[in-house]
Amino acid sequence: MAMTRQSGRQPYSFFALLWLCGLCLRLPVLAVPPMVPLLHTSLHLSETDIGWLSSLPPMLLAIAAVPGSLIIARLGLVPALLIGLSLDAVGAAARGASGNFWFLCIATVVMSSGVAIMQTVMPPLVRARLPERVGFGTALYTNGLLTAEILAVALTVPFVLPMVGNSWRLGLLVWSVPVFATALLVSAWLLHKRARRQTDLLALMPGTVADLAGPIRMSIEPNHRPAWWPNWRNPLIWQLGLILGSVNASYFATNAFLPDYLTVIGRPDLVSSALTALNIAQLPAAFLMLPLAQRLFTRPSAYMVTGFLAFGSIVAMLLMRGSWIVFWSGVFGFADAMTLILAFGLPPVLSAPGDVPRTTAGMFTLSYSFAMTLSWVVGWLWDLTKAPIVGFVLIALCGLIVVAMSSTVRHVERQAIVPAVE
Repeated sequence: MAMTRQSGRQPYSFFALLWLCGLCLRLPVLAVPPMVPLLHTSLHLSETDIGWLSSLPPMLLAIAAVPGSLIIARLGLVPALLIGLSLDAVGAAARGASGNFWFLCIATVVMSSGVAIMQTVMPPLVRARLPERVGFGTALYTNGLLTAEILAVALTVPFVLPMVGNSWRLGLLVWSVPVFATALLVSAWLLHKRARRQTDLLALMPGTVADLAGPIRMSIEPNHRPAWWPNWRNPLIWQLGLILGSVNASYFATNAFLPDYLTVIGRPDLVSSALTALNIAQLPAAFLMLPLAQRLFTRPSAYMVTGFLAFGSIVAMLLMRGSWIVFWSGVFGFADAMTLILAFGLPPVLSAPGDVPRTTAGMFTLSYSFAMTLSWVVGWLWDLTKAPIVGFVLIALCGLIVVAMSSTVRHVERQAIVPAVE
């Protein structure tokens, strides 16, 4: 009685959990920026301290991706997801108990490690559970991710902080509650699924079902552990790392340096509207990709369009003035979000099933390393040349890297679907 294929049909409860897991990937991370002024006052943090604190999440997304692949190989997809959710929730809540900068950093490392593990789990989980709808599943959890980026920033100051007496400690605790709740819901879903599977097996067995349950249950378990260390000699990992790295690098660098650029050109009044446009424009892209991702994520033309659009919007931001900068900021956010959703869906279809976790881990390690490096280089060039346009040229070139790598998706080899390791 060997299981050889997972059905692409899933109950709506699984779709809801997928979206909630995407929400938990960013919700506690982006709850901190709106609270930075309170952290300055309470913990006496310097700008350097804030810089280090903000660099920890992307740093851990690069460092902890490969350990996440190891956890998947040893324990399975859903247990790894639960570990990630637990670390995310505990670390997010523990930040509220921070008495000094170092405790805050340690709690942030714990939280970010959980996010990194979860992010490594999501692509192989979608492949295992939705083998015929990988694009839709990817767009669904990425929709949750992008929604979280907006909710955390938009709701913290006007709603969450007033609700808790303007306490940043309680505010961070509030944003950890959805992560705890999602962990409980995933645990309940897993227990229900295993109980139902056990019931189905027992119903098929005559006679002494209790004696036979063990051997038959063992017969449907995988007979080998999948590899977990990324094959760094595989060009695919580097190609995927460049695609996703270009998306992440351009997004983080633009958010970081656009305010200073607008100040230099004498339009500090546009900072808030430009950043709002850049980030909110991701949400329409996230909803648009729900019906379209399945058809687009293996088409090179889709990456060429979004890559050229991202490149052109950055160039337009540099060449135009006034409200046009706000408009093109929104266009860039829209294009960047579309490429992000497409890129997240590539490891499940470009890799053999057993290689999806380690390919995903390698892609995330390279992409977030690239993102951190580009931000540093842009800042260094800005200081060296005193010309902001030099750094933004590098940001614009990220769009052309996506275009150059678009041919990667032509070599899709659809592998046999195997059951998920739970």
